[in-house]
Amino acid sequence: MKSTGVSVLALLAATCPAHAWAEEAGAAAEAEAADAAADGSGGSGSSGGLQEIVVSAERTNITLQKASLSVSAVTDDTLKKANITEITGLNGSVPGLVIAKSGGGERNISIRGIGTATPENPNTQPGVSFHIDGVYIFNSIAANAAFIDVSQVEVLRGPQGTMYGQGSTGGTINVVSKQPEPGVLSGSANVGYGNYNLLKADAALNVPIGETIAVRGAVQRYRHDGYAKATSVAGDPGYELDNANDWGGKLAVKWQPSDRVSVLLSTIQYKGDANATAQKNILDPDPDPRRLTQDYPGKTYIRTELYYGVVKFDLGAATFNSITSYQKLHSKLSWDSDGLNTDLFFALTEGIQPGTGVRYDHTALWEQNTTSWTQEYNLASNNDGPFRWIVGAVYLHSKNQSYINEYRSRIGDGLDAPLPDNAAYNDPLVSRLTYAELSSITREAYAGYAQGSYELTDKLTVTAGIRYNHDKYSGVSDSLSGGSTSNTSGAFLQPTPGVGTTTQRMTGKFALDYDLTPENMVYASFTRGFKPGGINSSAAQGNSSFTVFGFENGTKPTFKPETLDSIEVGSKNRFLNNTLQINASAFYYFYKNLQFLEDDAILYSEGISNGPKAEVYGAELEMDWKATSHLRFEGSLSLLHSKFTGDYLALDPTAADAAQAAAGYAGNLFYTNFFGASLARESARVNIKGNKLPQMPTVQGSAAVSWTGQVGPGEFTARAQYIYRGKFNSRAFAVPVQDDTPDYSQVNLFASYALGETGLSISATVTNLFNKDGVNSRFTDPYGSGQVSDTYIPPRQAIFSVGYAF
Repeated sequence: MKSTGVSVLALLAATCPAHAWAEEAGAAAEAEAADAAADGSGGSGSSGGLQEIVVSAERTNITLQKASLSVSAVTDDTLKKANITEITGLNGSVPGLVIAKSGGGERNISIRGIGTATPENPNTQPGVSFHIDGVYIFNSIAANAAFIDVSQVEVLRGPQGTMYGQGSTGGTINVVSKQPEPGVLSGSANVGYGNYNLLKADAALNVPIGETIAVRGAVQRYRHDGYAKATSVAGDPGYELDNANDWGGKLAVKWQPSDRVSVLLSTIQYKGDANATAQKNILDPDPDPRRLTQDYPGKTYIRTELYYGVVKFDLGAATFNSITSYQKLHSKLSWDSDGLNTDLFFALTEGIQPGTGVRYDHTALWEQNTTSWTQEYNLASNNDGPFRWIVGAVYLHSKNQSYINEYRSRIGDGLDAPLPDNAAYNDPLVSRLTYAELSSITREAYAGYAQGSYELTDKLTVTAGIRYNHDKYSGVSDSLSGGSTSNTSGAFLQPTPGVGTTTQRMTGKFALDYDLTPENMVYASFTRGFKPGGINSSAAQGNSSFTVFGFENGTKPTFKPETLDSIEVGSKNRFLNNTLQINASAFYYFYKNLQFLEDDAILYSEGISNGPKAEVYGAELEMDWKATSHLRFEGSLSLLHSKFTGDYLALDPTAADAAQAAAGYAGNLFYTNFFGASLARESARVNIKGNKLPQMPTVQGSAAVSWTGQVGPGEFTARAQYIYRGKFNSRAFAVPVQDDTPDYSQVNLFASYALGETGLSISATVTNLFNKDGVNSRFTDPYGSGQVSDTYIPPRQAIFSVGYAF
């Protein structure tokens, strides 16, 4: 099956890519969709060829085929056809993009293998920056939110060190909302129903107020029953997992008093309240991947609020832009840490030993509250001459409060409820805690950037950009492990200031592009990206082997920033009278100080470390062919290779626990044999030189064929899509089996019928046609249980929808 998947992918390659900035992107995408609908081309021009797309991939307007970088877009139409309701559904739709899940279902995003290797850690930044309408979203948990009134989702591949700065080492994702349109009264409503009691409903209304003001509102509801069940939850043997229960809304006002001035005020609200993600332990005795023998009823609650304003003022020679945002996130996650109902592990509390009875091992609470605000100003040239430029300044401020409770307890004692974060030091439940942490981390960053492009000749253009980044972390924290607190009065956790860290870096870009013909271009670029360093809470409190024993490899109070230098060459082409588009790129990355999560010789002092030097190289191919006025082929192919090229002795949490147990110090015996147990754990370090980097499939891609034409009084569309994602390592340790995330393939079908000018439409969607149990991601719990679990792609879904638009 693998060779067949690869051969199919080799025949076809990817989407028509595009990226645009904030409100301009939404307007451009909606205009494109309207043109496509008018001529029946499905995105092609009226001449019957492929439509030219004008984008602002780096915040200056340029046609897609002239942009000297790799960028893709997934439109609202494609999202609906593939039943993509949130970011995880993009797996396979964009070359090199992988979105995995960690404990509690947090999304880990990577592009070309560059992303985050530090799951469940609020003290670090992602390697792929996430934006909504150009606004940087601080907390990666916000990426769990459903898409709301989306025009398109844009993905820039490769480091974006100039325009987007820190946190965009691997690239950038920007979710572009549909924008208010002055002078236009329009709206839409859609409702769909499917198996698993699925309900999808959304409505949007654009109302003009006079000739210069428009208001756009949108609401949506998405729910379905669980794709999986937990069979050992007391009192509920069919406890649902992987269900959905989402609400979302948006309200935006746009004032455009003239062609030179526009003001946009918008808010996007989201709430998700469901049971936990299904994480199937690979040791689960039940062979059904959708049945878990876990015994703890996990929950997921996420509430996000985004408020932002965009002001544009055309000064003639240049346009001034101001982007201001305020955002809040509140999340409460809980999950079964081992995913089983069996007593496999030594407990750290209450002296429970293997074989003495079934018990719980659960994270009763991981709560986060994040408040952030951003301000950006930029000035971009408007001239049509040989020199185009943009300069800008950015300020970011964020405060993240995090609170964690993890228990191991006898089933007969019942489920342990989360302790209030101000619980007294002598509260009886404190002694039952396996681990607890309370922290408040403040991040403050500012940056200045400039980029310019100059046409040396009518065919050759040079682009250069530079950015200065300043990033500062500070905060307070406290933690306990093994049910013991050092406090003798007051609260059981009493955060104190830790070691702060400040990072200053220059990033930038240099590129050349050359027009071979008006329809064929080649380019070469050098870009640098970086992700700032940060604070390790436990080590900053003096609890790691580095601070206690002076072990050089121990978790340090702070970790360094990571940097990535990229060399990329590419070509963008149109052939066959503008009906065939083929874009290709190849790249080589020099990667330094990869931030990844590893264990420490002292139990529960794990943290973020910096890995050795690494290399990544690969190639991507994208194709879009309008074979006839009705028939269209699309596809993508991504090939990747990577390895660590430097030496580093890393400590895998699973290996550390095994070494501790083998030395006779398992479980709570660690605390009565502190030094000996620490030495045993330290001895488990192994050199990761030569290992592949995590979340980097060797082969990945998709292929699609669609047909659109007039049938009776309306237009009929049919589309079939094939997705393949190759296997990859889930962690830098590359332990066989444990870290092997298997490959999978998926087939999706879509059909719709639009009844002419009535605005009515009906559609049917089938995703995962052959009901494959594909593994989306494999996760090893680094905090406590050390167990390995799989999360699966959704099973086969059949959805019937009815829509109306005017």
